[in-house]
Amino acid sequence: MNRVAIGYIVQPTYFNTNWTIRRTKMPFTYRTVIGLEVHVQLKTATKLFCRCNTRFGASPNTQVCPVCLGLPGALPVLNQTAIQYAIRAGIGLNSKIASFTKWDRKNYFYPDLPKGYQTSQFDLPICGPGFLEIDTKSAGGLPAKKKIRIIRAHLEEDAGKSLHDEVSGKADTRIDLNRAGTPLLEIVSEPDLSSAEEAKTYLMEMRLLMMYLGITDGNMQEGSLRADANVNLHFDRDGEIAATPIVEIKNLNSFRAVERAIQYESQRQYDLFLADGKKIGEAPKQTRGWDDDMGVTTVQREKEDSADYRYFPCPDLVPVTIGQRDIDAQQASASITPNSARFKLETDLALRASDAEILVQQGRGVVEYFLKLVESGASPKRASAWMLQDVLRTMNESGIEIESFPISSTALSTLLQAVDMNKIDTARAREIYSKLLTDAALDLSKMIESMGIVAVDTNELMELCRALLQENPDVITKVRGGNEKAIASLIGQAKKKNKNADPRQVQELCLKMIAEES
Repeated sequence: MNRVAIGYIVQPTYFNTNWTIRRTKMPFTYRTVIGLEVHVQLKTATKLFCRCNTRFGASPNTQVCPVCLGLPGALPVLNQTAIQYAIRAGIGLNSKIASFTKWDRKNYFYPDLPKGYQTSQFDLPICGPGFLEIDTKSAGGLPAKKKIRIIRAHLEEDAGKSLHDEVSGKADTRIDLNRAGTPLLEIVSEPDLSSAEEAKTYLMEMRLLMMYLGITDGNMQEGSLRADANVNLHFDRDGEIAATPIVEIKNLNSFRAVERAIQYESQRQYDLFLADGKKIGEAPKQTRGWDDDMGVTTVQREKEDSADYRYFPCPDLVPVTIGQRDIDAQQASASITPNSARFKLETDLALRASDAEILVQQGRGVVEYFLKLVESGASPKRASAWMLQDVLRTMNESGIEIESFPISSTALSTLLQAVDMNKIDTARAREIYSKLLTDAALDLSKMIESMGIVAVDTNELMELCRALLQENPDVITKVRGGNEKAIASLIGQAKKKNKNADPRQVQELCLKMIAEES
């Protein structure tokens, strides 16, 4: 996205993302260039190279062993499930899966990296080029699809966690190595993102995809998904392109942090470029941290190049070969993605885009439950209405996931079909729904039969409608004025006069009577 400013620029404040206006010296054109490195923590039961538990929240340093502590003589053993999850992610990202991949040592020292190196993948990652499609806006501001190219996705082990005591004044740092060795999948994008908003959208879609694939819980508060953002600006001055040095912003652990950090860093680089005119290659790349409270990025170190890490093949691990059978085994688990779900709901089942998106955002389990409702015979429109109004509300109030929802898709579909076939009205269907929530073993067919609509004699129904219209002349006026929805106000009155009156028949008959008298 090109941004043009003539005489003015915008600058974010430190504490929020509001914008203030500030005068500049000259007109210019620039664009923001962003690439994201997303670190997805895989939800394997054990770590990448040992059998230590990966459960979050255990007491510090209780889930460790000689392997993840880097003790002399301890040898790693590869977690097969991590390889399977990486293959599944590659399928979801439309990536080329490597037939041969290996492990490398990435050397650097941090207190929470006990071995002094990280076991990662350098030149032969498990997943090659691919893409992720996101919703964005075209140059004219209209909704559009955009493919963000993926360079690679590779497996690596996580480091531990440093806990800094900045309150007592002692400046102590404590190390928790429970997380050391946890499997990560690092997904690196091309610099195809052109705004903080696009970067946020990309990260949200990436998280949703990885959760659909079942390889992560996506809990960003627990560190299950984090991102590093590479940001710089490209300027066009008199036809010559100049670029600011690339800055990597580390460990962004929320969507809001990604958006705010990129907005701030873009403005900081703009100010710096105007001040000293340094271009890419003329100033060192930097790694900066994000201070969420202050709303600023701060220098951590000059950015390393790959040579600084002294990569070399890990002598303790053999390479991994991946065959077509390994890929085929993961296809079923990657069969439904957020984008494929949107397409099916909107195109094949004709749901409104807004309703489809709500279902998609609830997760793969909710989408699969909805599809089973339709496959069992429920109409998509009615199934959608009940999912959005009843099922999701029940889940939210009960604090349960769809997997724990007590009513099977088959039973709910039977109930909805009974409403469609006019065997039972919506009010009584909801009574049955409430009873099934507390006892799913109840005989649904008998409940529908006992609470079903009793046929009302046609003459009796006509007399009822005439009485309703005589008592409500204002409704007749509104309907004749073009507001047919006003007839709905008679339904409640009809049920009070005759509890067996079919709301649909009452509505149709009243409209017919008004039309005949016009």
